[in-house]
Amino acid sequence: MSQDFLQFLISHKDEVINLTLQHIGLTMTSLLIALIIGLPLGMVITRYKKLAGIILGSVGIIQTIPSLALLGFLLPFFGIGAVPAIIALFLYALLPIVRNTYTGIKEVDSSIKEAARGMGMSNFQILTKVEIPLAMPVVFSGIRTACVINVGVATLCALIASGGLGEFIYRGIALNNTNMILAGAIPAAFLAIFFDFTLGLIQKLFKQTPKLCLKSPLLLLFIAVMFVIIQSFTFNSTHSLIAGFVPEFIERTDGYPGLKRCYGLNLKIKELDSQLMFQALKAKQVDIICGYSTEGRIKTYNFKILEDDKHFFPPYYACPVINGGTLKQYPFIKDIFSKLAGKITNEQITELNYKVEYKRQPINKVAKDFLKELGLRVDIEHHGIPDIIIGSKNFTEQFILAEIFAVLIENYSDLNVEVKKGLAGTKICFDALTKNEINIYPEYTGTALFAILKPQRKVADSILRDKDRLYSYVKSESKKSFNVEWLQPLGFNNTWALMMRDNEANKLMIKTISDLRRMINENKL
Repeated sequence: MSQDFLQFLISHKDEVINLTLQHIGLTMTSLLIALIIGLPLGMVITRYKKLAGIILGSVGIIQTIPSLALLGFLLPFFGIGAVPAIIALFLYALLPIVRNTYTGIKEVDSSIKEAARGMGMSNFQILTKVEIPLAMPVVFSGIRTACVINVGVATLCALIASGGLGEFIYRGIALNNTNMILAGAIPAAFLAIFFDFTLGLIQKLFKQTPKLCLKSPLLLLFIAVMFVIIQSFTFNSTHSLIAGFVPEFIERTDGYPGLKRCYGLNLKIKELDSQLMFQALKAKQVDIICGYSTEGRIKTYNFKILEDDKHFFPPYYACPVINGGTLKQYPFIKDIFSKLAGKITNEQITELNYKVEYKRQPINKVAKDFLKELGLRVDIEHHGIPDIIIGSKNFTEQFILAEIFAVLIENYSDLNVEVKKGLAGTKICFDALTKNEINIYPEYTGTALFAILKPQRKVADSILRDKDRLYSYVKSESKKSFNVEWLQPLGFNNTWALMMRDNEANKLMIKTISDLRRMINENKL
C-alpha cells in the first residue's frame, strides 16, 4: 500500500470504521433473514414438485433485476436508508440459498432415504436427520455464495443513503480520488473473504455440535437487527432536518465543506445518487438537496432554490472537452463547435432539461429542435463505423448536450458519430477521454478544477470567483497535463444550488441559505 493511502486511512479512520460496521450490519441482517426464509422454502419445495418450478423461477427472475433498478423501485415504498437496502439484499440472497437447499436435498441418494424409511422414520425425521445433514456441504455453498454477493451489492446501496463502504467508492469516483475508492473497495473485499472463511468454520462446527450452530444464526440475527434499529433510532431522534447530497457535493471544496465554513451550516447528510435525490425530496424522505441551478426537475417538482445570499457558489462554464489527438486528426471540429459557442443560455438549458424530464420528449428530438431554433442543420444522419465517440455523465443535461454535439458533428462533417450516455461520473468520463475510448464529452470548469486538476487551495481560491480566469486556467492546465483541449464555452453558467420543497420553504419563510441556518440554530427545524 502506498504511503498516501495509509495516510488517508489514518485521517479517515473513524469514518472507515463506521462505514465498515454499517456494511456488516446490512450484509448480515439481510443474509440471516434470507436464511430464515430461504432454508425452509428450499426444504418445502423438495416435497412439492409443482411448486419447485414456480419458486425457483421467481427467485431466479429477481436475481436478474439490475441492482440500481431494484433500489429505485423500492424507494417510493420504503424511503431511503437501511430498510430498502436490506430488502434488496435479502431478495438477491434468496436464489443461491433456496436453490442449493433444494438441490442438496434432492441429490441425497434415494437408497439412503429408503433405508431410513425402512427403519420406521417419518418424513420429518428423514428430512431432519438424514437429508439435511447430508445436504449441508451444498447448502453451505449456497450460503457462502449469497454472503459474498451481498457484500458486493451492499456497496450499491450507498446510493440510497443506507451507508456502508459504497459511500467511499462513489465519492472517490466522483472526485477522481483513488485513495477514497480503495478505502471502500479494499475493506469490502476483506469482508467478503472474512465472511466466506467464517462460514467455512461454522460449516465444520456444524458437524461437531449441530445444536450450537442452529442457535448461532438466531443470536447473530438479533445482534444485526438491534444494530440497525439503534442506528435508525439515533438518527431519527436527534435530527429533524435531513439533507440528501450527491457524493461529489459532500467532498468538494465548493460544495458542502465550503458551505459549512461560509454559512456556519451544519446538516445531517445522507448520501444519494443524483437520479434518486430529487425523488427523495419529492417523497419527503429528505428535506433539502443540492443540485445544479439549471436542473429541469426543479420546475418539474416545484422545488424552490434557496438564494445564495453570501454568493458562495461560483458560476462555472459548460464546455465541450476533446482529446488532443482527436482534435489534431480532425481540426475542423473546433470550427464546428464554434457554431454553439455562447449560444445556450441558462434559461434555455433549463427548458431543455424540463422537456426531457417532465414532458418526456425524446432526447434526440429536443436536441434537434433546439439546433433548428439556432438555424443549424439537423437532418443528416451517418451510419457506419464511428469516427467520433461522444460520452456523457449520468444525468439529463449531459444526455442532451451529448446528443446536440452528435447531431452538430454529423450535419457539418462526413464523420460517423456514436453516443455513449450515462458514464458514471467525472473520473470515468475523463479517464475514457484521455485513453481515447471516447473523443468528446461536455464538462464544467469547476468540476475540472476540483475533481481533475486539484490545485492547491490558494491557487483555486484565487481564480474561483472569476469564471473567465477559471476557464483559462483549466484550459491551459488540461492541455499541459493531459493533452485535453477545452473548446469555447457553450454560454450557460452552471453552479450548485440548495433547494427545498416550495410549499415547505414558504411555510417556514425560508428564502435564503442564511434563513435556513437561522431556523436550524433557533431549533425551529
